[in-house]
Amino acid sequence: MIDHRRLGRELELFVSDPLAGAGLPIWLPAGAAARHAVEEYVRDLERRAGYRHVYSPPLGKRELFELSGHLGYFADDMFPPMRLSADDEFVLRPALCPHHALVFRARGRSYRELPLRIAEIGGMYRAERSGVLGGLSRVRAISLNDAHNFCALDQVGDEVREILRLIREAHAALGVRPAGYRLSLRGPGEKYAGDDAQWARAEELLRAALDGAAVTEAPGEAAFYGPKIDIQIVDPAGRESTISTVQLDFDKPERFDLSYTGPDGSRLRPVMVHRSLVGSMERLFAYLIEAHAGAFPAWYAPVQLLLLPVDDGQVDAADAVARRGEAAGLRVEVDRAGSLGARIRDAARRRVPYLGVVGDREAADGSVALRLRDGRRLDPMPVAAALDLIGAVVAARSADLLPPG
Repeated sequence: MIDHRRLGRELELFVSDPLAGAGLPIWLPAGAAARHAVEEYVRDLERRAGYRHVYSPPLGKRELFELSGHLGYFADDMFPPMRLSADDEFVLRPALCPHHALVFRARGRSYRELPLRIAEIGGMYRAERSGVLGGLSRVRAISLNDAHNFCALDQVGDEVREILRLIREAHAALGVRPAGYRLSLRGPGEKYAGDDAQWARAEELLRAALDGAAVTEAPGEAAFYGPKIDIQIVDPAGRESTISTVQLDFDKPERFDLSYTGPDGSRLRPVMVHRSLVGSMERLFAYLIEAHAGAFPAWYAPVQLLLLPVDDGQVDAADAVARRGEAAGLRVEVDRAGSLGARIRDAARRRVPYLGVVGDREAADGSVALRLRDGRRLDPMPVAAALDLIGAVVAARSADLLPPG
């Protein structure tokens, strides 16, 4: 069975060291390169969809999380407060929404600004029990692709539909194959904030935005402040988890006394839509490593082009190709150590999408012979043409290794 923990070790994507602590993986250079490419893509997708990106600290004063309701409803999943003095306590945040509420209320807002979409790939922390931790799929330090869209009530339906469209676009580019929608609702008990009318209205809006799509209802799985649409995935072992989510929240705007000025000058309360297109970077990559068996699409492969000089006489030529590839924005390495056959086998182990073999003929005429990860070999071609080919596949975020046509 494909296991992202084993592949993570073999491909040197991440490491879990007891000295760092359980549930606190360290991203190694190859994993960090892939993650960086995905983060760049997500930020660009959001920017083009009207999102404004912020940075906020991964901890805050105790009072912030008392106001947000997290300490009242979510304390069992949080790390204990850190006391600096008798009246100065700080908390590692379990979510980004309190800080984003502070972004909204940093100044007065007008209805003309809505929907206001605030996005961040930010750190948060959950005090998970050591027994449930594993690889990247369940961690204590989480880097979440998060956003909070502040909008008027009559904008919520269109906003949720557009979020679902963006989720589908991101999933298609990354190679995520969703297993279905889940509508997470309130269950019995007192762990939910807000009144019945707010919950009923939020549920009604989410159902309408799904436009009749097949959905599984999950009572008891709602966030403490509102219902949500969860997009589910299934790993090779058959375990189901959530990768993307859209949540409606009438509670936080009230707690933080958020408001905007309406067309008639009146003070109105926004609705807060929590959403994550691809979830946390950790859970996303746990899934992607297994879904692609470590052979990522070229656009976020850690090394996109590996150059192999046949012997020492072509090292300078291979280095020159590498410099041109790096200048073109590609991630390129030159492997000089060992026999050509051993280096080709090692590249296959690393799942590098493109190998560029440089022998005497290629060095002499400024060409390179490309070998593709799937076994296809291309005739030697000018270096510029080879780099253009790889660049076109990367720019298109294609799952294939050759441009169409």
